[in-house]
Amino acid sequence: MRLVFAGTPEVAVPALDALLASDRHEVAAVVTRPDAPAGRGRRLVASPVAQRAEEAGIEVLKPARPRDPDFLARLREIAPDCCPVVAYGALLPVAALEIPARGWVNLHFSLLPAWRGAAPVQHAVLAGDEMTGASTFLIEEGLDSGPVYGVLTERVRPTDTSGDLLTRLAFAGAGLLVATMDGIEDGTLQAVPQPAEGVSLAPKINVEDAEIDWAAPALRVDRLVRACAPAPGAWTVFRGERLKVMSVVPAPDRADSAPGELTATKNAVYTGTGSHAVELQWVQPQGKKPMRAADWARGVRIAAGERVGA
Repeated sequence: MRLVFAGTPEVAVPALDALLASDRHEVAAVVTRPDAPAGRGRRLVASPVAQRAEEAGIEVLKPARPRDPDFLARLREIAPDCCPVVAYGALLPVAALEIPARGWVNLHFSLLPAWRGAAPVQHAVLAGDEMTGASTFLIEEGLDSGPVYGVLTERVRPTDTSGDLLTRLAFAGAGLLVATMDGIEDGTLQAVPQPAEGVSLAPKINVEDAEIDWAAPALRVDRLVRACAPAPGAWTVFRGERLKVMSVVPAPDRADSAPGELTATKNAVYTGTGSHAVELQWVQPQGKKPMRAADWARGVRIAAGERVGA
């Protein structure tokens, strides 16, 4: 098939690479979000998908809005048979959905209908799911509600961060997306409607959502930290400044600290929670680089009974 691939972040690049390597399909163009400010200089930088497409010599379309008439006109000129999508980052209007004869097919990183929305992997980690996966489905007007072509499963490991899990799903999902394109092209694959039961939503997790509640059980604190790594990053407050908490380890043998209370030893620092303590492993003080929590604790000289959090 003649394809136009839509995607933006690094997690979409493995799928683009897999489609480019396929001898059954032609990637005629790529659709991605416009260049965005990045780095200390805040200069405009092309998305990872745009950079990969440019390396491959493929036309790159960067509409400010997918409903822009010039973009829709160019898409009609390209005349794709199908448009595979991975983390594009913008809602597609009906006018765009109607252009490819075989529709827009999204690779979504959950087992639909679970975790429909922008942050399925983060919510799977936060909820303590033992199993997740990826699904390919035909995009319709509803939120991730279209009929499903195929799925794969992936176990959520006890120490997985969202970044760890998403990386595995991105590479496994790339193969699923290519297989879905193959099946659509040769007519061996039919989309199946999603069940009405089991629907859950996964809205974007913002910085405000990533603040640690030290009165919550240690298990919840651990899940929040892992779910928010690498972004937006779980955080707390210490001496009036924000402290990013990058990784923790539950410490069930230490249950003598109040929620948020810090206890520093020679080589470790612990924080009390609503159940037992957690050991802080890596933190990032405001305006500084990430560091081992024990090194941070030695530098700030934690006083007896001192706490983190509101």
